[in-house]
Amino acid sequence: MKIVLSPNPYLDKDFTAVRTAQSVLAEAGCDTALTLPFGGEDRMEFPRDMKLLSAQEAFRGADLLICFGGDGTILHAAKDALAHGGIPVLGVNLGSMGFMAELEPGGLSLLARLPKGDYKVEKRMLLDVAVRREGKVVFRDTALNDAVLTKGAVARVIDLEVLADGILMSSFPGDGVVIGTPTGSTAYSMSAGGPIVEPTAENITVTPICPHALYARSMVLDGSRTVTVLPDERSRKAVYLSVDGGKAFHLKQGDRVELRKSRHKVRLIRLTDRSFYSIINEKLTGRTPR
Repeated sequence: MKIVLSPNPYLDKDFTAVRTAQSVLAEAGCDTALTLPFGGEDRMEFPRDMKLLSAQEAFRGADLLICFGGDGTILHAAKDALAHGGIPVLGVNLGSMGFMAELEPGGLSLLARLPKGDYKVEKRMLLDVAVRREGKVVFRDTALNDAVLTKGAVARVIDLEVLADGILMSSFPGDGVVIGTPTGSTAYSMSAGGPIVEPTAENITVTPICPHALYARSMVLDGSRTVTVLPDERSRKAVYLSVDGGKAFHLKQGDRVELRKSRHKVRLIRLTDRSFYSIINEKLTGRTPR
């Protein structure tokens, strides 16, 4: 079995977690390849005994990916895995929350189960995101967590219309809107007052951000819906689109943002029997349920 190890060097100082994982996996009979989740190996200094490969080299013939970092690192790694055959992903949490991570650094000995096939694979829904401008697609991306439309830095509200299958669902002034997956329900959507959804469900959440309207509420849609967000064509206020916290795309007047369930899915590896409810209790309250 070949396993790609993808550490965030800003969180895995001196590659401590990666070294431990390499040792456990080597003893279990696995081959490993090391690559960075965000690239940049040419711009950083690394220990001489750590052989870094390009993503293309590392993923060639790989069976699965283990990434080390916070939720942002795991989001990026999941897209790398999709781009290289959709191999399963296992996250090791080195960040603050780590809702998508399966292991904490103290649980790396469990990696010895991987070559035996002693694990489960959990599928997570994705959203295809497209921006149409005068009928042409000018932007595409895929969201594991969410797509967020927000105002610029100036403290002004923006006016948005949200449609489901072409029918007006809600219109409101506010700071923006979060269109999320079940996986993303514990991210920005939750902070904006949205519902927590089981991550294996197949729903789309629509959560207004600081709406200046009493009637604007978060809604949970069936996953088969196509959601369209229309910024007010008459307004000259800046509106930006960001997918999974990535680089903001500046929307122009008349742009349409379309979101629908992707035919692809991210596959996350599960080595433990922790339930989703246990995880959110631990992460959000600091208490372990009885």
